[in-house]
Amino acid sequence: MARYNLGTVVSFEVTRTLTKRRFWIATLIVPVIIGIVVALIVGANSSTDNSVSSQKNQKFSFTYSDASGVVDPSIVKAVGGSKASSPSAAIAAVKSGKLDAYFDYPADPAKQATKVYGVDKGIFDNGKYSSVASSILTASAEAKVHDAKLTTLVKGDLPVDATTYDSSGAVSGGIGSVIPPLLFLAIFYVVILLLGNQMLTSTLEEKENRVTEMILTTLNPTTLIIGKVVSLFIVGIVQMLVFALPVVVGYLFFRTSLNLPALDLADLQLDPWQMITGALLLIGGFTLFTGTLVAVGAIMPTAKEAGQIFGVMMALIFVPFYGVTLIVSDPHALIVQVFTWFPYSAPVTAMLRNGFSSLSPGEAIGVIVEQFVLGVVVLRLAVRLFRFGSIEYSKKVSLSAVLPSRKAARAAR
Repeated sequence: MARYNLGTVVSFEVTRTLTKRRFWIATLIVPVIIGIVVALIVGANSSTDNSVSSQKNQKFSFTYSDASGVVDPSIVKAVGGSKASSPSAAIAAVKSGKLDAYFDYPADPAKQATKVYGVDKGIFDNGKYSSVASSILTASAEAKVHDAKLTTLVKGDLPVDATTYDSSGAVSGGIGSVIPPLLFLAIFYVVILLLGNQMLTSTLEEKENRVTEMILTTLNPTTLIIGKVVSLFIVGIVQMLVFALPVVVGYLFFRTSLNLPALDLADLQLDPWQMITGALLLIGGFTLFTGTLVAVGAIMPTAKEAGQIFGVMMALIFVPFYGVTLIVSDPHALIVQVFTWFPYSAPVTAMLRNGFSSLSPGEAIGVIVEQFVLGVVVLRLAVRLFRFGSIEYSKKVSLSAVLPSRKAARAAR
């Protein structure tokens, strides 16, 4: 019967949530916005590239003077330019509109700015002057090198294959070993941010609708709370899949347009210990935060009052990021240790340290045990609070009234 009730609760909660219009509006609005932003960026980048390309290839009347001796007259002639008789005469011709532009190359173009004078063609079209002046100088410099290898070296876009070793002498994984365990941290943030408010109101909804007494006549409070937690996890998976869809589509089809780096899965290194630790920290942290928010919802009479506690809980998971530099560079600092062991900052701090391989096995086991033990304790407390707070509609539930006093405990013995 208990299993049947648990399945009923999970099925009811998931179905009720997924059939709500506001759930899908809230879930889809971010992917839709991301899609719109991606489309705008792709369009803007494409327009910018086309504009820059067209500006570099535009032909207009111009003259130049070259104090550096770098500019190749044949390259200038190919794009429709000629050498100026004098700088003052060229500038005067531009001012009068007889000449479109005049380029004044200094003695040391690497340290001194090239002066460009042009007829105003509009704020966007004026960029063609600087583009053409720069392309002439670059092409002239490359022509003087007369060596493809040296030209590549001058451009500076050189391939480098770096290998680093950890303290044991083994080849370290670099960024490829950091990304996989840190994915658990990203999932933790997504789940808490998306479902935090729903965790808080999961028990408040029945209380505000005055139906908890009727529910508890046919259902065990423990079964109800566990069913709600399981349903929240299922709903969270649905939301994560919906959120991931535009990211995957954007990377697969618009990576070049969005200037995203190529991701070679072969470079990713999966360390079994780090992955297991990250997964357990994620589940333990999720259990603790879910239990805490459900307990808060059981205490508070309305969602408005519960929202104040929700803000504090959300702040706690972001506190470690204020010291992220210290967490990465000096994981044994006192403040980092406080963040590592304080229950509500521990999941984020420990997952960060786990990703950067600074979380020792002892610390990992300690934090994981702490999260699961406190999570179970808080969930049991949430069940007790819900049982006593289900009929309290006008004020907060007093913990002293719910938890047995020492005197009552001695009497029971």
